[in-house]
Amino acid sequence: MATNAALSQGIKQAKRSDLVAEAIKRLITEKNLSPGDKLPRESELQAQFEVSKGTIREALKSLEVQGLVKVSTGPTGGGTIVEVPLDRTLQFLQNYLFFKEVSIDDIYKVRQLLEPELAAGAVPHLSEADFEALDHSIACCDPNSSSEDLLSQRREDVNFHDILAAANPNSFLRFTCELINEMIRQLIVYGNRTPQSEHRRFGEANAHIHRQICVAARARDANRVRELMAQHMADAASSVKRMKGKLQGRLILNADSLHRARATDDRKISAAKRPSRPKESASR
Repeated sequence: MATNAALSQGIKQAKRSDLVAEAIKRLITEKNLSPGDKLPRESELQAQFEVSKGTIREALKSLEVQGLVKVSTGPTGGGTIVEVPLDRTLQFLQNYLFFKEVSIDDIYKVRQLLEPELAAGAVPHLSEADFEALDHSIACCDPNSSSEDLLSQRREDVNFHDILAAANPNSFLRFTCELINEMIRQLIVYGNRTPQSEHRRFGEANAHIHRQICVAARARDANRVRELMAQHMADAASSVKRMKGKLQGRLILNADSLHRARATDDRKISAAKRPSRPKESASR
């Protein structure tokens, strides 16, 4: 009986910490806190919510696991608001999809619906630095000009879409497309028997239509960009099928490898967006 009572108490305590975690989320919203801002000290939270120190710490730990808060110790310690990274979000999504049947067709059907609108919406907001980054991405994924290996070229194909996504002001659309891009970048693998010629054909087709999209975007022709992206998405879905692309495992990624891969891609995009030096610019 004592054991059951203790277990019941533990469940109640866990539920209480979850309620406090949700209350802290509301506090963040009400106070309009942003990444980098600090939460009230543990003692203040304890007094505000009338719970024990252990409950507050459990709530903060829960928020830390969710990626919303970073908890530090010491006299100036406590919870600091952080922005949830895309790789963490993808991990949560994969946990949700773990026991569900998700195919490449499913992913590309959603992509065909969203990417044309994402690209069209980005057109008015693309800067010269963005266009330089797009041109750099095309050069990296074009097998006629790239020295990258085939896997890197395929990943660079997706980076092109991330650059467009970053320029779109619709944060929800941008997030959804970036999430799909991350799944494509990390989860789709090709059979070892896929001929090199097929990879080359795929890369050349991607580079060609990416250039067309850039030309239309520079002309600020959002409708043409939408049309080209719709065609691109349909062609890409067909190409992945032809190359026998498949999802590896059951939507399981190694979090560390995902973080390293994402960091590498972010560095490439950032490097491509840096202003060119006058000397380099003149030599082009």
